[in-house]
Amino acid sequence: MKVSIITPTYNSEKTLKDTLESILKQTYTNYEHIIIDGNSKDSTMQIVKEYEPKYGGKLRYISEKDNGIYDAMNKGIKMATGDIIGILNSDDIYANEKILEKIVYQLKKNNADGIYGDLIFMDEETMTKPQRIWKSPKGKVEFGWHPAHPTLYLKREIYDKIGMFDLQFKICADYDFMIRMLQDKEIKLDYLEEYLVFMRVGGTSTAGIKGYIKNLKESHQVLVKNKIKFPYFVDFLRIIKTIKQMKFINKNQ
Repeated sequence: MKVSIITPTYNSEKTLKDTLESILKQTYTNYEHIIIDGNSKDSTMQIVKEYEPKYGGKLRYISEKDNGIYDAMNKGIKMATGDIIGILNSDDIYANEKILEKIVYQLKKNNADGIYGDLIFMDEETMTKPQRIWKSPKGKVEFGWHPAHPTLYLKREIYDKIGMFDLQFKICADYDFMIRMLQDKEIKLDYLEEYLVFMRVGGTSTAGIKGYIKNLKESHQVLVKNKIKFPYFVDFLRIIKTIKQMKFINKNQ
């Protein structure tokens, strides 16, 4: 099964090399890497072109003005030719070199429509200090549960069925997409119980307390749009979940 990995970029020169190296180290080699750049003003595209020969024809890219990260993701999904589609952001890396191999193996073994796993938020500077751990055992969307989106790999037909990311949301379009997907009881997701992705803190949705408040406000709008009952209660449950994730780190340091 061919995997399409989509990476949105915009002025990503400080972190992109780590992401590219992470993909090139994967033991599973039947993939394509699609980079959708938002017309970066730094050396992002120079880095992409420097790495292109290392991919042996598996790298495709465009660079043009876009409507933000979810617009870039939508473009990447439309360009994808793989059987499975996943997103690895330009400041994230795979947890180890066997991640794609394990995703494809378990998806085929269990005849699932998608795979998700666990996520570690790392410090922005060194990517070596865990800041928050997101464990993703099965839960209910009505109680604020959803997979960690950077770990979610779906068969391409799921996007055909559910649709793309809703661009009215600037921070939480992935949450909106996942709620729509999780409300479809015919879609079978399988949980791979291990850390799949290391994610840098400091992006729009994780940039301190201000970023968290923005995320919470927009996620509430997502709940209302999707007619989730008692949205304020769900907001509260999601806050508690985040606190528990941080406590887990403090407990194990």
